[in-house]
Amino acid sequence: MNKGIYIATLESHSGKSMITLGLMRTLLGKMVKVGYFRPVIDDMPVGEKDNHIDTVISYFDLKIPYEDTYAFTRSQVIQKRNEGKTGEVIDTIIRKYKNLEENFDFVLVEGSDFSGEGSVFEFDVNVVIAKNLGIPVIIVVSGQHKTWEELLGNQQMAYRAFKDKEVQVMAMVSNKIMEENLEPAKKNMRSFLPEEVQVFSIPLIDNLNNPTLKEIVKTLNGKVLFGKEFLDNQTGNFGVGAMQLRNYLNTLKNESLVITPGDRADIILGALQANISSNYPRISGIILTGGLTPENSIIKLIEGLSDIVPIISVEEGTFSVTNKVGAIKSNIYADSIQKIQTTIGIFERFVSIDPLVEKLTNYEPHGRTPRMFQYDLVKRAQQSKKHIVLPEGTDERILTAAARLINMDLVDITLLGDEEIIKKTVAKLGLNLDFDKVNIIDPVNSANFLDYAETFYELRKHKGVNMDMAKDRMSDVSYYGTMMIHKGHADGMVSGAAHTTQHTILPALQFIKTKPGVSVVSSVFFMCLEDRVSVFGDCAINPNPSAAELAEITISSAESAAAFGIDPKIAMLSYSSGSSGKGADVDRVREATEIVKSSRPDLKIEGPIQYDAAVDISVGKSKLPDSEVAGQANVLIFPDLNTGNNTYKAVQRETGALAIGPMLQGLNKPVNDLSRGCTVDDVYNTVILTAIQAQGI
Repeated sequence: MNKGIYIATLESHSGKSMITLGLMRTLLGKMVKVGYFRPVIDDMPVGEKDNHIDTVISYFDLKIPYEDTYAFTRSQVIQKRNEGKTGEVIDTIIRKYKNLEENFDFVLVEGSDFSGEGSVFEFDVNVVIAKNLGIPVIIVVSGQHKTWEELLGNQQMAYRAFKDKEVQVMAMVSNKIMEENLEPAKKNMRSFLPEEVQVFSIPLIDNLNNPTLKEIVKTLNGKVLFGKEFLDNQTGNFGVGAMQLRNYLNTLKNESLVITPGDRADIILGALQANISSNYPRISGIILTGGLTPENSIIKLIEGLSDIVPIISVEEGTFSVTNKVGAIKSNIYADSIQKIQTTIGIFERFVSIDPLVEKLTNYEPHGRTPRMFQYDLVKRAQQSKKHIVLPEGTDERILTAAARLINMDLVDITLLGDEEIIKKTVAKLGLNLDFDKVNIIDPVNSANFLDYAETFYELRKHKGVNMDMAKDRMSDVSYYGTMMIHKGHADGMVSGAAHTTQHTILPALQFIKTKPGVSVVSSVFFMCLEDRVSVFGDCAINPNPSAAELAEITISSAESAAAFGIDPKIAMLSYSSGSSGKGADVDRVREATEIVKSSRPDLKIEGPIQYDAAVDISVGKSKLPDSEVAGQANVLIFPDLNTGNNTYKAVQRETGALAIGPMLQGLNKPVNDLSRGCTVDDVYNTVILTAIQAQGI
């Protein structure tokens, strides 16, 4: 069985990193352990790491020692070649690759970058390496600054080079293509490639090519005077501020980098003011040239501003700096999280890689790792995109997660809140959030406000609600967001980052209501442990459920597990295992277990059972040797909220497990609650869960 793929290109800056990142994400969603290998890397200063390796290992948290991920530096390969020791190079590369192949289910191999001395013969080296590793290749060719004839010629040359060495080409990617030319680019490749070779074309994405302020600082050896926390800002345009301010302001474009001599206080202050003005585009930063810095009075004025973009001082003159900035080729770094996520999102949008991977690997994993589970969540959300409303639209965590979700094209989003505040917060955070793709609603000023209030009045007038009370309720973002779901204007809601659980859930209980046959709204967490995913319920809603309620929570949790691809093996947790324990608490768990067995004999269930006996195979077989669940449980039902909430948090903190949820069960339409201490990842994952629930699981 094949266990590797080689990503090769003809040139530098082909966008090969996008294919690497996107393919690595896909592979990690389908198998337990994926390795990463670069046969030849750039020469690096002492103490520094290869950026490609650092980015992939860091972002995907791969457990590979850095020294195992490459074989040679470029200068070492050139020296070996000059000494007539090319065979030694290939032997070492094969040995290091095979070591990874033995320890991983699959290995993604990324070819070299074609920069510096030796780039002329580098493509042939990549062909030879792929041949000797015995793995197929994906060829990436950039269409930027090429005619159709040049692009076709490069593609044909690359394909023939591998074919002549009998290296199987699995796919070819035309990258950095103008969007209107995506289909012609595919036809171009199909004109000479056999049918078994898949073809893909990816558009040129300007903001991925634009350098960040951090890259500019490094290239110019600049000194950061202000705004160090915003060095990840990307430049959209750049221009010299040499004319009078009134004329220069008219030249500003979105994400402009201002380049001006350090003594031009008028340009500096004018650009900063334009950045916070709603009448001018947002700027990315300011470069002060000539080694000049503003006078102390100007520095003091800038220090008092609340919103400062990076201001960088450099020694070189304006002309030289402008030329150098224009020549910078942007890269992706380990800490460029937003850029990495955008890159993966673009890859997944334009490359239907699943059939290729299935053909490539023919791999059947045992069990489901957290990465597989999260990968499946994203894929399921993409199958039928849903509309999710986020009532806490001004919260920074909500906005950061929303930008990530929109950039990956996973859901449609409505943000509730003041539009001006939301846009200012997005600008302050430096988020890449396309407002054309986001719906922003201020409830009180919305076109639907009166209709929503009247609907609420009709639904609740039997409870003494009048129109004034209904309007008051609809001015509340939780009630407004829930009414959007009730009216069919949204498919689901996620809230709780700044509101209590009761505030989030109460509106849903009042008019979303529970599903037929369900009397208890409960919750589960998907606990992504190191090597498995377990379902914990109920850790968020019901303080002291009765035996009947506990049974209903159990059935709902088992159904949730099955809906998300987990074959439920249920453990009804208690302080006692089997029939030995006595007391009201353990009796309640025992009774709940019997109710489940009676109503759902198809479910695999054990209870009462202690946690260690539920999840540890040796302990489980010792205490309950005849159980088909003991030691293998993946749905763990806690007897009360105190036990469940503390246990999930203890497991999360002590093991580093990712807790996705809570996901509410039992409502007619999905409403999910966040913790007020939630992270951006919590928001992101909960929105995806909600979208999948809205698909009708």
